[in-house]
Amino acid sequence: MIEAVIWDFGGVFTSSPFEAFARYERERGLPKDLIRTINGTNHLHNAWARFERAEIDLGQFDVEFAAEAEALGHHVPGKDIIPLLAGDFRPEMIEALRRVKTKFKTGCITNNVPSMQAAGADKPANLYKGDIMELFDHLIESSKIGLRKPDPRIYGMMCEALGVSPAACIYLDDLGVNCKPARALGMTTIKVENAAQAIGELEAATGMVLR
Repeated sequence: MIEAVIWDFGGVFTSSPFEAFARYERERGLPKDLIRTINGTNHLHNAWARFERAEIDLGQFDVEFAAEAEALGHHVPGKDIIPLLAGDFRPEMIEALRRVKTKFKTGCITNNVPSMQAAGADKPANLYKGDIMELFDHLIESSKIGLRKPDPRIYGMMCEALGVSPAACIYLDDLGVNCKPARALGMTTIKVENAAQAIGELEAATGMVLR
């Protein structure tokens, strides 16, 4: 029996940053998916992973990410990437969350970076203001706990905070690599491709009308 629905944030409630990455690459004549390639190389210990665990600051991330890009033959300053993380809200996903909240416990596990709250990153910072965050019974941010998805421990922390077993949870994320450990723990997982698809699968899993 489902007792809780746990959500990723970026790429679920907002459009995917991958769209902004692709636009950045096109505008600068860079290879397609270069940024995702950099992020996916040595993905547990690269600059991106260390920044999301708050092990390095924005200045160090800028230097280390640029070095990783240079190793692939391209110039991409890390400081250019942070503004690309902001996306446009998906109102239908927020409405689905509001309806889910009336019946189930809710949680959010987000890999984020400290600079989302820094000067010059106003749009990402705004994602963490307002009514939407109040709809979660518990919020886990990688940059505050020094742990990030897909580390299985972060899902266990959420289950403990909500007082539920993994088998009683639905987990939504736009990245398959983050769904995999949740599924291994026993959660029902939904890989978010777009709002309509995700809401449809969530309706089937909860038995609720969410739109």
